[in-house]
Amino acid sequence: MDRKGKWVLSSGALLVIFLGRMTTALEVPLDPEVLEGLPQPPTITHQSPKDFIIDPRENILIYCEAKGKPHPSFSWTRNGTHFDVEKDSKVLMKPSSGTLVIDISGEKAEAYEGIYQCTARNEHGTAVSNNIFIRQSRSPLWSKERKEAIMVQVGVSLVLQCRPPAGLPPPIIFWMDNNFQRLPQNTRVSQALNGDLYFSNVLLDDTRNDYICYARFPHTQTIQQKQPITVKVLDMDAINETVAAMYNYTNNLFVDSPSGERRPSFMAPLGRSSTQMALRGGVLELECIAEGLPTPEVSWYKESGDLPSSRMSFHNFQKTLKIADVMEADAGDYRCTAKNSLGSAHHTIKVNVKAAPFWISAPRNLILAPKETGILTCRVSGDPKPQIAWSVNGVPIKDSPKDTSRKVEDDTVILSDVQTGSSAVYQCNASNEFGYLLANAFVNVLAEAPRVLTPPNNVYQVITNNPAFLDCASFGSPIPTITWFKDSQTSILNRDPYVIHNNGTLEINVAQSLNSGKYTCIASNNLGTRENHVYLEVKEPTRILAQPEYMVVQRNRKAVFECKVKHDPTLIPTMNWLKDNGELPDDERFLVDTDSLTINEVTEEDEGTYTCVMNTTLDQDSASAMLTVVEATPTPAIVYEEPDPPTDLELTDQRERSVQLTWIPGDEHNSPTQKFLVQYEDLLHQAGVWHNLTEEEGTKTTAHLDLSPYAYYSFRVLAVNHVGYSQPSQPSRQYRTNPAAPDVNPTDVHGVGTEHNNLVISWKELTGLQSNGPGLQYKVNWRQKDVEEDWLSETVANTSKYVVSGTPTFVPYEVKVQAVNDYGNGPAPEAVVGYSGEDVPMSAPESVQVLVQNGTLAEVHWEPVLTSMVRGRLQGYKVSYWRERSLHQAEAQQEEQQVLLLSGNRTDGRLPGLKPYSLYTLNIRVVNGKGEGPPSPNHNFETPEGVPGPPSFLRIKNTDMDSLTLEWGPPQDNNGRLTGYTLKYQPVNSSNELGPVEEMMFPANETTVILADLKYSTRYKFYFNAKTIKGSGPTITEEAVTIMDEAMKSDQVDLATQGWFIGLMCAIALLILVLLIICFIKRNKGGKYPVKEKEDAHQDPEIQPMKDDDGTFGEYSDTEDHKPLKGSRTPSNGTVKRDDSDDSLVDYGEGGDGQFNEDGSFIGQYSGKKEKDTHEGNESSEAPSPVNAMNSFV
Repeated sequence: MDRKGKWVLSSGALLVIFLGRMTTALEVPLDPEVLEGLPQPPTITHQSPKDFIIDPRENILIYCEAKGKPHPSFSWTRNGTHFDVEKDSKVLMKPSSGTLVIDISGEKAEAYEGIYQCTARNEHGTAVSNNIFIRQSRSPLWSKERKEAIMVQVGVSLVLQCRPPAGLPPPIIFWMDNNFQRLPQNTRVSQALNGDLYFSNVLLDDTRNDYICYARFPHTQTIQQKQPITVKVLDMDAINETVAAMYNYTNNLFVDSPSGERRPSFMAPLGRSSTQMALRGGVLELECIAEGLPTPEVSWYKESGDLPSSRMSFHNFQKTLKIADVMEADAGDYRCTAKNSLGSAHHTIKVNVKAAPFWISAPRNLILAPKETGILTCRVSGDPKPQIAWSVNGVPIKDSPKDTSRKVEDDTVILSDVQTGSSAVYQCNASNEFGYLLANAFVNVLAEAPRVLTPPNNVYQVITNNPAFLDCASFGSPIPTITWFKDSQTSILNRDPYVIHNNGTLEINVAQSLNSGKYTCIASNNLGTRENHVYLEVKEPTRILAQPEYMVVQRNRKAVFECKVKHDPTLIPTMNWLKDNGELPDDERFLVDTDSLTINEVTEEDEGTYTCVMNTTLDQDSASAMLTVVEATPTPAIVYEEPDPPTDLELTDQRERSVQLTWIPGDEHNSPTQKFLVQYEDLLHQAGVWHNLTEEEGTKTTAHLDLSPYAYYSFRVLAVNHVGYSQPSQPSRQYRTNPAAPDVNPTDVHGVGTEHNNLVISWKELTGLQSNGPGLQYKVNWRQKDVEEDWLSETVANTSKYVVSGTPTFVPYEVKVQAVNDYGNGPAPEAVVGYSGEDVPMSAPESVQVLVQNGTLAEVHWEPVLTSMVRGRLQGYKVSYWRERSLHQAEAQQEEQQVLLLSGNRTDGRLPGLKPYSLYTLNIRVVNGKGEGPPSPNHNFETPEGVPGPPSFLRIKNTDMDSLTLEWGPPQDNNGRLTGYTLKYQPVNSSNELGPVEEMMFPANETTVILADLKYSTRYKFYFNAKTIKGSGPTITEEAVTIMDEAMKSDQVDLATQGWFIGLMCAIALLILVLLIICFIKRNKGGKYPVKEKEDAHQDPEIQPMKDDDGTFGEYSDTEDHKPLKGSRTPSNGTVKRDDSDDSLVDYGEGGDGQFNEDGSFIGQYSGKKEKDTHEGNESSEAPSPVNAMNSFV
């Protein structure tokens, strides 16, 4: 309960504290005894979330729980109409609850989708829940699609698209292979936020046929996979140019990007800039993925400030910037930079932060007594600004019966002179395009006598010099006033050492033994009085009188640490010893006595810090000392410690504004005192806060202290040596200085208008110590500058600004602020110049002229607006211009308006980005600090012609042996009147050398041409552009290959099928066979003994040649099988390597993807297909095709 304190004088001597009421925060207590018989309107205690996605395999459970007295009844609406629960056998409402249980077994969950709202009502009011949007989770199947193999050139960038089905909620995307292993990702290969897989550049190792995108749907716990994607990375350096041209792979297989090293460019997002919106409190994810070779590194920074390090994180190898718990300050421009050794690229993402409605102050329940006044406030914020709508008992206030005691003012409902029986529940709905907030707050009109909720006869215990808090929680309507008494006689005043809080708690700032005793709190209102008794016991603090001391002990000797303690005799003490802040070792050598610790036969392991800790139920004290173990009796080490605090502080030579402080230094502990630090506490203005006042050399023991008037000083001194600061000394006695007039005036005086007819004078207030006396006020003076008039003044207190109304618009004023107190005025203040408020300009620039420089640039000139018409501080001029239409078009096609902001008092500006041969319109406004003035009359101007854009397309059709057809489209941007087209073309040989250039001109109305007399089986490169009277536009290029001569193809086939060729091959084979037989016979005839002996010695004569050690021919080797066939072609470097890869250029013609001529004949009909011998591992052979046979003779 919040209460406002008031002083009341009773019987001339008894001073009692009465606590008034703030009717905006009284809560009904939860004590069951208090709640018994206490009426209360309904309150929603539990409800389902606004957006509720259900699992179609489980029953639907929609929560709605509420409390009230009597217990509320419940009803539901669905999609805005009454939902009759009893008529649907599948729907059950839980007893004494509004929670719905919907059995969807045998039913489709879609039948129960919709927007539900719960209503809880009793005789005192009606509360409503949020709109609960019930939707079924969905995990749709992936659409069937055929995935063609993707062939890319090594080094280029690549994107593998996932495009999962739209689920509810959206699925989680990841990429895996056929073995269900996640695909490795790094700075080169990574998954984007939309699930696509990006390659900044591809490597040969990226070749695989199992790139599989998986989608996991969280609610249904199902995983679906996309059809595997095959990627084949080709090294162009190893491809024979002639074969590549024959199969026309140049346009179909490879990406047009260069495969060599290149500087970065962005794959996502595209362009140099983009925009993104984020919601306050949500998560912002910014993504930049770049391609390039070497692989670029991505970095981020915010152009208009620092990145929020505490809420920021990088993901996906620095490509994703994630900011949690988005704030308005996170709006701005974020720049991502991709960089490699060849250069860098930049992309700027403009982030706009919007906000769904959020609470500043939600309405709170009110308990009012009859005839009292209460206020409900519903303060929200958001972007856009939320709209607030009030309802009472679930009915919009505008549709409810008129109530003269109720007044609605935007976000506030004021209830005046409430009557018994007018209890109700009010609803505040705040909404914008990003969401809504709904809050219920009841107004309960009660007449209840006071009740004290704190248990009687509580005993509070506290240590001397600590604060004590005695509770007196109460309830009643009207709100009871609380009065405290000590020992049933002495009244408690709300001043030192007592503080009575708004909730009735009595605080004693610094409890002393004399504060012990019996305390009585009395709660009273106009319906009765209740009292309660509590007891306070102030205990003596626990203190260690004899602390353990640093010890140096020889090994195997005894160490004894003392720790003598004083404590309150009514408290039970507990002594604990620690070693290095942990428990003592479990060793019988350690003996703990009442006030000591003994360690027998110490060893090096016993070295450390030993601490004695004395605990009671209320406080504790501790002290520590170190133990050092040495071998022999050493020379005592010099111990350096911080000095002891000074003592015996004394104040002498006391004057109005100064005093002399003397002290006695403490022990220096082997380190000379370097300086003394004098501090002060002002008990009048800042009790408990110590400030540094002055420093003195370590050899001095006095200090002259300059003081301020009207302060209650206490002083203390700290000594400093090279080890550190001593503890503070005990404070000196209090020294009070007399009040005086202020010495200084407020600083940071400004005069700025916030409206067109006011002047706000602001300043920085003086501190309590600067006030110099009671009754501090500020005398505010102002007058219009350069006008003969007297100073006007006003004296104010407890504020830092004053508003002067009725001023003329934007005129200079002289202002000054002087400090004043009960003892006089401060020094004469300095005047500063400020300006009254601005208003929007009244007139527009005149004499607007446009000078067109070229087709894309124009200059605009105007006469400036008079200063008197600006009516404020001139910010600049705003030039708005837009393209009405191209001069080709008769009808207007107005484009988006462009704006040019020119700061300062300008009279001209340049309009960039114009399009040639177009009609433009512009106007100009003057801008001041308040806004924009009216626009100047619209001014039209035309831009001259320019060079055209590139032709929209260039297609090659009807390719033949010596001719082909070119077809083109006009440019999308003519930028003038087309005068024609220029075509250049030239042949390209197998070494990529360019032949002579042919050039042709065409009129503007032609769109096709047939080129004849071309060479067969030749690649041509075409260059094509459009022209206006201003010149030629950009050139587009295309390439094509004429088809092979049919006669040559026929000769190749006939050579392989001629009889003489077949005969020649057979004769060669027969000759080789005869030579082998002869060699075999000669081999068997050689040796040291006759054939008969060989036959007798060896039953199988054919094995012998294989076993002869001298064998030249007889030793068999399979190396012959690795030699290339005579009719096969070897690589240009003369090597043959088939073990690493069995691919050949011929393989690229497999799979049914061969090319066809115009007459339907198959270009690849003679391409051979390799086969692997499964019995010989990596060894393979290839049957020579007729083409290979012919090539072997060349």
